Amino acid sequence: MLGVIVFAHGSRDPLWRRPVESVAQQIAQRDASAAVACAYLELCEPDLPTAAAALVARGATDIRVLPLFFGMGKHAREDLPVLMTALQQAHPGVSFRQLPTAGEDPRLTALLAQLALETTA
Repeated sequence: MLGVIVFAHGSRDPLWRRPVESVAQQIAQRDASAAVACAYLELCEPDLPTAAAALVARGATDIRVLPLFFGMGKHAREDLPVLMTALQQAHPGVSFRQLPTAGEDPRLTALLAQLALETTA
């Protein structure tokens, strides 16, 4: 079973989580058979190990982690790989894959450029 964790930095401001949760909801709507969760590096819950354990408990055997970072900064380049290794050690029967950061996808940067150039009514 496919599991997807939408992974973001985290914030104390509860409004900050809305776009992250929206991405997770849209994934679930597009594939109802996928188990989807949000996880945060710090400042709010759940953290990545907790979210992964919940997906494994739901039967996920192939878990993708989508980092909602704009670029390949320290968190995506250094912190997340360490967390991914720990997940694999904690759940050896599960496949974990770190996806590229959201901002590395040229479709996202093209969409942002399009949004910047659109006129509003």
